[in-house]
Amino acid sequence: MMPGSRRWNADHDGAKKLLLALKYCKTLLKMLILPPAGPLLLAIAGVLLLRRRPRLARALLIAGLASLWLLSTPFVANALTALAEHYPPLDLSKPVDAQAIVILGGGGQRVFAPEYGGPAADPYLLDRLAYGAYVSRKTGLPVLLTGFQIEAIAMRDTLARNFGIEARWIDDRAFDTFDNARDSALLLRASGIGRIILVTGATHLWRAAHEFTAAGLQVIPAPVGMRGRRRYVPLFRYVPEAEALLRSQHAIYELLGEPVREFLVLTHWRRQ
Repeated sequence: MMPGSRRWNADHDGAKKLLLALKYCKTLLKMLILPPAGPLLLAIAGVLLLRRRPRLARALLIAGLASLWLLSTPFVANALTALAEHYPPLDLSKPVDAQAIVILGGGGQRVFAPEYGGPAADPYLLDRLAYGAYVSRKTGLPVLLTGFQIEAIAMRDTLARNFGIEARWIDDRAFDTFDNARDSALLLRASGIGRIILVTGATHLWRAAHEFTAAGLQVIPAPVGMRGRRRYVPLFRYVPEAEALLRSQHAIYELLGEPVREFLVLTHWRRQ
């Protein structure tokens, strides 16, 4: 190998590592802003300022603890979820004009699940795979899985082991939704495919559909985990629960993420 080629490869690898580091920083920032960390950090700041700025400290404490309580209630979680969900369920009683199914990662996985003896999808990701398998059986369409490294392997193994469906395409380099769309479009266009059923979380689908459309694919939305009707004793709608906090977190992330995506598109900071 020529010295110039080695130098180019080293620079290229360095750029890839830097980009990955920036993406991890984005993930860390997201974790610190969203609940539960965001409200807790407000409350901690209030505790630290109690002696020096008691009025500000009390305001931060109240804001942090009150927001954490409210975001953990079914009442607030339902309201936020309703704002983030934009698509109705996929109607499989009618013919679906698509050529492939794309299932997005992003829901979590275990590197090694002892009960299976290998990688496995965690519940949120498993929900997407279960519905993607259901749609595949109903339509007979091939499946593309897109995730990041071990996540994609866990998706592939879970889909085959739990649902008996072998994915035709595997993208294991997609760190975020933008990567999901770009990589999937490259794989599918090479097979002459341009119209897909897109399977992902109901709150995530609005942003994901825009990313995949921008990548040049026609999208049929197939939302998973849609806000269903649950009966609560009226008082219980205002009592915190872990599941409600998780739904609030997902909804807030998508409600903030779509304006950020639009800003990046308008400013040309990011290109497909």
